[in-house]
Amino acid sequence: MANVKLLYHYLITHFFKLCLVPLLALVAIKASSLNHEDIQNIWFYLQHNIVTLTILSAVLTFGSAIYFVTRPRPVYLVDYSCHLPPPHQKVTVQKIVDNINKIRELSKRLIVAEEHSLDFFFRILERSGLGEETYCCESHFHSYALLNIPPLQTMAAAREETEQVIFDAIDNLLANTKVNTRDIGIIIVNSSVFNPTPSLSAMVVNKYKLRSNIKSFNLGGMGCSAGVIAIDLAKDLLQVHKNTYALVVSTENLSRSMYIGNNRSMVVSNCLFRVGGAAILLSNKSGDRRRSKYKLLHTVRTHTGADDKSFRCVQQEDDETGKTGVSLTKDITSVASRTITKNIATLGPLVLPVGKAYFELQDYFNADSVFTLAHQKYPYALEGMDTYSTVLYHLKEEMRLGYLAQELISVDRLSPETWCAVGNCYSLRKDHDTALKMFQRR
Repeated sequence: MANVKLLYHYLITHFFKLCLVPLLALVAIKASSLNHEDIQNIWFYLQHNIVTLTILSAVLTFGSAIYFVTRPRPVYLVDYSCHLPPPHQKVTVQKIVDNINKIRELSKRLIVAEEHSLDFFFRILERSGLGEETYCCESHFHSYALLNIPPLQTMAAAREETEQVIFDAIDNLLANTKVNTRDIGIIIVNSSVFNPTPSLSAMVVNKYKLRSNIKSFNLGGMGCSAGVIAIDLAKDLLQVHKNTYALVVSTENLSRSMYIGNNRSMVVSNCLFRVGGAAILLSNKSGDRRRSKYKLLHTVRTHTGADDKSFRCVQQEDDETGKTGVSLTKDITSVASRTITKNIATLGPLVLPVGKAYFELQDYFNADSVFTLAHQKYPYALEGMDTYSTVLYHLKEEMRLGYLAQELISVDRLSPETWCAVGNCYSLRKDHDTALKMFQRR
């Protein structure tokens, strides 16, 4: 179904180009049958028929104008910058645990008063994958309040933290790119939970005195996907507003939403996040092509909000005692897995050409990364697997190449991609005669 949608989207997007192909083919066939005398007769006819010549010129001019006006503008990622807090804001897991115990002794109302909730909190903290070099805001633990005793959950403290993160990231970005703030035409800020008034995007406009006609957007309540959604929005806006920059800022602040109750599904969010943010500068200016780090090729969004489990897997709500927190249900992993599978099914055919481009450039490490991602999420697709096996051959990945060949044999043992993978296996093992036989069967 995803491939059908992708095909439909391709047909609609390139409809006029596809209609032009048979017309050009017909003209080429007719032109190939003309001799020198026919060409002279046509030229003589046009010289003496100004109306026909004028119409042809007008059609060519109009067609060229339509093409240049409607073609999508390239979008470049000029540069990006991540907020790096000062060293004194670094915290270890043990420091967090110590602060929790101190706060608990200070007031039984704060954090988690029941012993079983504390044990659960510590277990999640240990298994979260966060190391000993994460950072917290000066007045907060993990953007919350565990570095202060008692913790601060005021609007002023939350705004101060967000300003520190956003302004530091933007300052570094502007210093690196040397872009004048008056040249920025689009500003998009996303923060899922913390959305004060004035908005965070208005805060950036005020701080850097951005121009009065700037397109300002503040995205909220969109969770972990908000950063990608912001990039997608910026890309669409850059197709409309030409010769400008788009500043995208992604951050989160959970100071005001720190959960101090005993509901386990809400305690989890207290363990997973820290202070952080990033600023990204996008451009549709042709002059930025050479200095940009990346060119944006595709954005694919899969929205599963119509499904009740997807809609409720992350939700800000009150517990039975009236304490507010962000609830993460047990369905979140299955929902994420299902959504990623759907997304990759659409993204896979778009990603594979990128892997082939890296292969042609002999950048086998990046090609390996792209093909590995596509194959993991779309294991039954055969397209591009012959190139993938050749990449593994060049990287001397004998074990992975053999495993890939076995997988392709189980999918379709007679496909050309399978024979190529098997041939690369034998070739890597120096059995060139058998490898040649495999390649000849393709």
